Amino acid sequence: MEVYIVQPRGFCAGVRRALEIVQTALQNNDSPIYVRHEIVHNKHIINDLKQKGVVFIDDLSEIKETDKPVIFSAHGVAEEVKQQAQKMNLSIIDATCPLVEAVHQQIRKLEQEGAEIIVIGKPTHPEILGTVGQLKDKHKAHIISNLQEAEQLQIEPTKKIGIVSQTTLSVDDTKEIVCYLQKRFSNILNTAHPNVCFATTNRQKAVHQLAKMVENIIIIGSKNSSNSMHLKEAALHYGAQKAWLVDDASEVDWAEIDNCSSIGISAGASAPEYLVEELIKVLQQRYDNVNIHHVIVAQENINFK
Repeated sequence: MEVYIVQPRGFCAGVRRALEIVQTALQNNDSPIYVRHEIVHNKHIINDLKQKGVVFIDDLSEIKETDKPVIFSAHGVAEEVKQQAQKMNLSIIDATCPLVEAVHQQIRKLEQEGAEIIVIGKPTHPEILGTVGQLKDKHKAHIISNLQEAEQLQIEPTKKIGIVSQTTLSVDDTKEIVCYLQKRFSNILNTAHPNVCFATTNRQKAVHQLAKMVENIIIIGSKNSSNSMHLKEAALHYGAQKAWLVDDASEVDWAEIDNCSSIGISAGASAPEYLVEELIKVLQQRYDNVNIHHVIVAQENINFK
């Protein structure tokens, strides 16, 4: 079995920062520690933090002990959530990814400039809820998730337009939508560059390279992780015959892998590296000769404070 492991993969700077924030809060406070929404989208991380005393909530009204800190997840929150927390006199720790916060600043600026704002992303994703939640007038936001929805937008072509996007989308799909919007609208204020973050972009580029080398690719990541899901889609789009998104080695369909002479491996931005290491161990136990090849597409040296 020839195994090709791509880099970059796994934790991005925003995820590392968010998890360090939670770990520091656990060290400095007695449990429970409240986190609004999953700190990052990974089943193993969430289960581990629950065992350590973290309580994940969907609404601040679920907090039973208001003297405990509440952490906002890496996906960010709407402005009204921050205001609610302040009214409740909660101790707020904001783990919003700095790149998501940059999108928040951008959408607030576009509203001040009087633009109709097109938001590219999944309407129920917490990052989009937080981004649109920065607006004083949410009716100014038009959320679209694909090219067909972009074509159905009911906005005058000469209106002032602003465009922002979710940071974890498909790079190619987002560019396609943005190119269409640039052709349709003549007065776009912010040059319409998508906000897909460097980590998402790098991981999709890496999978693109991997798909040139192997026909079968395993992506480590949870099903509710947008960037992990798009890695699987990217693998298939760029030429892989088969691609699987699994939480860990226990979910691998070994009957299918047994028929492969080579396999590629990557991991979503919220997937811990030990899950990749465990998968490699299982491969080495299952097959007599496993040759590991490291495919380095880019180096990431960015860390957030």
